[in-house]
Amino acid sequence: MITLYQLSKSFNGKKVLDNLNMRFKERRITVIIGRSGGGKSVMLKHIIGLIKPDSGRVLIDGIDMNTLKKKELNEIRKKFGMVFQDGALFDSLSVFENVAFPLRQHLNLPEEDIRYKVYSILNDVGLNGHESKMPSEISGGMRKRVAVARALILNPEIMLFDEPTTGLDPIMSDVINNLVVSMHDKFKFTGIIISHDIKGAYKTGDEIAMLYNGKIIEVGTPEEFKDSKNPIINQFVSGSMNGPIIL
Repeated sequence: MITLYQLSKSFNGKKVLDNLNMRFKERRITVIIGRSGGGKSVMLKHIIGLIKPDSGRVLIDGIDMNTLKKKELNEIRKKFGMVFQDGALFDSLSVFENVAFPLRQHLNLPEEDIRYKVYSILNDVGLNGHESKMPSEISGGMRKRVAVARALILNPEIMLFDEPTTGLDPIMSDVINNLVVSMHDKFKFTGIIISHDIKGAYKTGDEIAMLYNGKIIEVGTPEEFKDSKNPIINQFVSGSMNGPIIL
């Protein structure tokens, strides 16, 4: 489904991605972990075509994203749903209208069909009865759930989550992680999650990959990561200041 081949990107002379190679399995969730500022979000932006690499390729279903013209790129992006770190809801729109927005933008549907789809997905994410509220009237965890509903409303093949539990307490983080798992069980998308939440990574990921110094240094199941002999993995997972990672 998604392959990154020798991907490199520098900003102001600093190499963020360094000949990175990674293959994401179809209909599986892969969690990318790594240090803050280590290039995880940059990698995600390459996948959706918001950034072009200095060298290397991003392949979506075998199509090189870097060779596409704007119109072709926009067509490929219809395969994607994106949940941004802060939710990125429209403050001036109700919960209902935020979730309905992609339908109104991309599909010519009767209002009755729009209402059915929106109410159905709001039920899936546990937000029945909140459709008329504004983003300012709901909690941070509820805003994340609205963002998930909006990203899923077009039934995308690929879902990208950029730090979905940032800013949430441990209980609400667990709610969001469980939501990701249940939505994946229902919609069977190929998922990529950028996260610092190790407990959440173990819960949501079919595979976990660690990005370090611009490269993917290890890929494995949650069980394999827990048993890893790599000192970099062990230090990051344990959250210890002592180890090979330079602070």
